[in-house]
Amino acid sequence: MAQSGNLSEQTEILSQVLSLIEAFRAFDADNDGSISAAELGGILSTLGHTVSEQDLNVMMQQGDRNGDRLLSIEEFLEMTTDKMELGNLPNFLATAFETLGANGNDDVTGEELYESLENTGSGLSLENCQNIIAAMDEDGDGAVSFEVLKLIVNSLS
Repeated sequence: MAQSGNLSEQTEILSQVLSLIEAFRAFDADNDGSISAAELGGILSTLGHTVSEQDLNVMMQQGDRNGDRLLSIEEFLEMTTDKMELGNLPNFLATAFETLGANGNDDVTGEELYESLENTGSGLSLENCQNIIAAMDEDGDGAVSFEVLKLIVNSLS
């Protein structure tokens, strides 16, 4: 597990969260925003985990908050990230998310993240904020979509 004070480990965990999002999307074949127990088994297998059908059912029961026998991407991320330790980073990202959302942003750059956190006492430098965005940047354009930021903030909260 990451130590809460090590930003490079925190950005590595953010990269892992993005890998989970990508895995979820890959197995959500019909793009309906949810996966079944069989699809979850496929994700776990791809990530190198062998899980019995009984264990899959237990995981589905634990993760399925609304009882529809499916995992939404939010439920999946909550289930798979609940043990990650990020120190205050989730709080800082949530603050930035609120500020950036109020500004109507579609994409968030490292500079925008830095500006939104300047007065929060986060202690994150511009370079740190750029590294955080880079860890979440799926397409290499130097920005992360507001929707991806929302998913990550919600899953790490």
